[in-house]
Amino acid sequence: MSSKEQILKKIKQNQPGFVTELPDLNVLGSESFDILETYKTVLKGIGGDFEEVANYDEVIAYIKNNYVLNKRIISTIPELSEIASLNWKNDDPHSLEDVELTIVKAHFGVAENSALWVTDDLLGQRVAPFIAQYLAIIVHKKDIIATMHQAYDKIANQDYGFATFIAGPSKTADIEQSLVLGAHGARGLIVFLMD
Repeated sequence: MSSKEQILKKIKQNQPGFVTELPDLNVLGSESFDILETYKTVLKGIGGDFEEVANYDEVIAYIKNNYVLNKRIISTIPELSEIASLNWKNDDPHSLEDVELTIVKAHFGVAENSALWVTDDLLGQRVAPFIAQYLAIIVHKKDIIATMHQAYDKIANQDYGFATFIAGPSKTADIEQSLVLGAHGARGLIVFLMD
């Protein structure tokens, strides 16, 4: 018997005789707090911003007033065709290097860390939210949940090719312990909280 087999045999012989139940994590997030207000506070705290909107017309108005429209703006949302290009999804990802603003939807948001869950069906291309100078994500207020535990329960059985949580603009504090926004992705994130 090899030394590896001897070690594995000893491990099997020394297993505990009882099984401990995993703790019930459903209590996390069950405490009473205002989920939307928590989301907004955390988002601001990590360098993001938000705008409460009723519909896509208000999103368009905000973008017209706060972004340079003659720079490249892309989106996967047909309702935003007035201000954003929609025909870029099959382009070479390298061709997106000059994108000023990417606008996408999120499936849901998480109040405890302001993360937004996006999948490849919403992104158009995986690189889209990370290569743009600025990122805008639209999420419905009713789709913001309290905790990451609830988020993982929600996505447990989903089928997708690519997905990620996005929280705030790109940032790092590795450089002389100073917070730097836009170090390796979008310099700014605006979340449109839609009714």
